[in-house]
Amino acid sequence: MSAALNNDFFGSGKISRILLKIAPPVMLAQLIQALYNVVDSFFVGRFSDDALTAVSVVYPIQIVITAFSVGTGVGLNTYMAREYALGKPKRANEAAGAGTVLAILSWAVFAVLSAAVMRPYVMTSASEPEAIKDAVTYGRIVCIGSLGTFLESTWSKIHQSKGNMRLPMIAQIAGALTNVIFDHLLIFGMGPIKAMGVAGAAYATVLGQFVSALIVGVSGYCRPPKAFKMPYYFKYIYKYGYSSIAMQLLYTVYIIGLNIILAGFSDSAVTVLALYYKSQNFFFIPLIGLQTCIVPLISYNYTRREYNRCRTAMRDCLIITLSFMIVGFICFVFFPDVLLKVFSKSDEVLKIGHNAFPIIGCSFFGAAFSLFMPTFFQAIGAGFRSLLLSLTRQIFVLLPVFWAFSKVGLDYTWFAFPVAEYTAGTLGVILYFLELKKWKNKTYINPALSSRI
Repeated sequence: MSAALNNDFFGSGKISRILLKIAPPVMLAQLIQALYNVVDSFFVGRFSDDALTAVSVVYPIQIVITAFSVGTGVGLNTYMAREYALGKPKRANEAAGAGTVLAILSWAVFAVLSAAVMRPYVMTSASEPEAIKDAVTYGRIVCIGSLGTFLESTWSKIHQSKGNMRLPMIAQIAGALTNVIFDHLLIFGMGPIKAMGVAGAAYATVLGQFVSALIVGVSGYCRPPKAFKMPYYFKYIYKYGYSSIAMQLLYTVYIIGLNIILAGFSDSAVTVLALYYKSQNFFFIPLIGLQTCIVPLISYNYTRREYNRCRTAMRDCLIITLSFMIVGFICFVFFPDVLLKVFSKSDEVLKIGHNAFPIIGCSFFGAAFSLFMPTFFQAIGAGFRSLLLSLTRQIFVLLPVFWAFSKVGLDYTWFAFPVAEYTAGTLGVILYFLELKKWKNKTYINPALSSRI
């Protein structure tokens, strides 16, 4: 067990100081990842427009990888934090070992299925023969080679459950740098290395993922428990992680749905949507980073009934997130062309994006709540409410509104984003305050610690 937990890391000290200690490494790692995504798309876009479209088409499938790898990791993280809070480190360590086995099994199933369905899927979102060919090539390589992603996510969450955010940060930075270096070498070739095009971008991605996994795996790997104990730990990992998996899968469903709708207009419209998600990463870094940090923090204190600390953590995180959303709003509304030209020189892409980015940018303030509230409910074990918020945002509102507006014209489809974010954000706030109301009738296990917020 880490020194952090021996000192009751998540259960003592001011919440703001804990966040200042654990959040910067996560945010820095997210920043590096965002920069990598920009560089990756930059190189691919310079190779060809068809290659950029191919990567954009495969993006939803990569979200599925994220769904199972990160979702399983979140479930493991939450369960381990609860066991530590209850003073049961042995069970936490056994769960960590079971998590590794679960990661490998999940990867094996995903790799087989994705390779089989890649071509039929690609043909639903791309029409140009060269783009289809590139997308199938890229997709099969990154999916079959995704073992590194599954292992890295699991082992990183093991460290984070103990308050160690630094090593996962180092791993992600090293993986991103590896990816960037091999991107240029493998896409364009150099010396004896032949140009591989979009396949080179895929192999660079896989190499980066394995580097990250090796770094966190050296000390993150735990011996799996005996076989008869595996089902027990699998059950609880999925109990706390199923909502995260479902949320990510829903994300994939609605991205695929949006791509199909946009493909009816042009491949450039599909590309604009993908470029939006790549660009927004920079401004959503605090939100994503704090989502990672807040799960073990709230889970630990909620288990000990330190409700004041949970409430203070949410308040501080939302204030930080909203501050960054202001910056994102300004960039997307007033400087859309600057963001778009980083990735593409296509006149059609720039024209569509010039209209789309400012409209979507107006949704950022609502997104702070629509994305943060599900994480809160994950952390307290309220998976259904977390899933309900994601369903509302992505399936019940965004997708049908996007489809309805598409009947009016492409320029109107983008208004679906503000509608969805503010609707789900409002519902999330209502459910959050209803939960706080329940807490008033509960007592604290350790009132002395509750005062240190």
